[in-house]
Amino acid sequence: MQSKISLRISALAIALLSAGLVQAAVSPEQAARLNSDLTPMGAERAGNKDGSIPAWTGGYTTVPAGYKNGDKRADPFAADKPLFSVTAANMAQYADQLADGTKALLQKYPGYRLDVYPTHRSAAAPQWVYDNTLKNATRASLEVETEKVSGAYGGIPFPLPQNGAEVLWNYRLSWQGADTFYSPFDTWLMTAGGKKIQATRARFWYQNPYYFKEGSLETFGSKFLIGKLATELPSSKAGEGLMTHWDMDPGKRAAWQYLVGQRRVRRAPNIAYDTPDFVTSGVGFFDEAFMVFGPTDRHDLKLVGKKELLVPYNNNRAAAAKSDDLVKPNFLNPDLVRWEKHRVWVVSATLKDGKRHVVPKRTYYVDEDSWQVLLVDGYDAQSKLGRHNYSLTLLAPEMPALTAQMSWGSYNLETGAYFLNSSANDLNVQYQSYPRPPAAFFTPDAMANDSSR
Repeated sequence: MQSKISLRISALAIALLSAGLVQAAVSPEQAARLNSDLTPMGAERAGNKDGSIPAWTGGYTTVPAGYKNGDKRADPFAADKPLFSVTAANMAQYADQLADGTKALLQKYPGYRLDVYPTHRSAAAPQWVYDNTLKNATRASLEVETEKVSGAYGGIPFPLPQNGAEVLWNYRLSWQGADTFYSPFDTWLMTAGGKKIQATRARFWYQNPYYFKEGSLETFGSKFLIGKLATELPSSKAGEGLMTHWDMDPGKRAAWQYLVGQRRVRRAPNIAYDTPDFVTSGVGFFDEAFMVFGPTDRHDLKLVGKKELLVPYNNNRAAAAKSDDLVKPNFLNPDLVRWEKHRVWVVSATLKDGKRHVVPKRTYYVDEDSWQVLLVDGYDAQSKLGRHNYSLTLLAPEMPALTAQMSWGSYNLETGAYFLNSSANDLNVQYQSYPRPPAAFFTPDAMANDSSR
């Protein structure tokens, strides 16, 4: 009798997998690669053939003397000199190492260039995150149609990804340096006419219950990220608030918005997809926030593979610069942006039949070492490249972490405008760990009370 039940269960599992409803975890033999030829996070441990990408040796974890939580992080590679620069004149030589959006910027603006520095595989995480990642490899699963994740906690859920949805979940559930953060920020717009405008100044707190060190898969509920935003500038927006609760089941996501004029909190189901993002004064879309924000279920996600790409990386210098020095007409100041060659996962997102989105096709480029989304190319219904999103990853060795949670933005290749979001360039403090507040801090009522003060 027991064998018959087992056979039935096995047959059901096979049927579900065949139908593409569930993506199974990998075998223990495959997972063992995380302790051999792969890093604990799933990247190739070895360097590339020509040595331009070195082997991973543990990441960068040296904390500068005197560093205090919230300080601007120093550039640990400030002594590096560019190996070469890529311009419109020589871009053909590096075409296979450039994202389409990068090529478009080089072609559009004669003064745009990439200063390419030696590659530093600086991404690192605590050992307990590595341990949980190893466990997740053999227990985590994904319902492809709903994008629901099960069986993952406290580490990368799919260190050996088998499809595009798993890669993007690896970013959503990536290690950001702590379980709770405080990150005040500015949002800067650069108009097509070359005028720099402050769209927003806000305070932002967010918490990752998924990364409570004392937690476990058994005690974790399913709410992996909670965010709370309070707007300060411009004066017309002062007091507005936004709260989001993200779940391992995207269908259980919840969002609330506080509008000063209405003096009440309301549910905000439209804080997702291609709804214009009020933080960027409508220039960006909500699902572009933090490179990936909310569900991606309107698109089919295909794992194209892995390639070597020139990408922004280890950009502590850019994060510490004044905004007037960084945010220039047409594009970010090339003197301040550091580019390196890294291996990235390539994920293609194509709009599903019967769904709508103003960006029907996207290509995501995801760092193999940290699982941060580094670049995104966006195409319109005619397959014309129209948007290019970027992140200037910050290296925080005291955590340790390499994060795309600050200094990210988007170029509109049609209008010529662009923005830089999550910028702490003109602020006294930078992205930092934060004492874990009471659970009530992340409730809609608390948001209303904060905004009314």
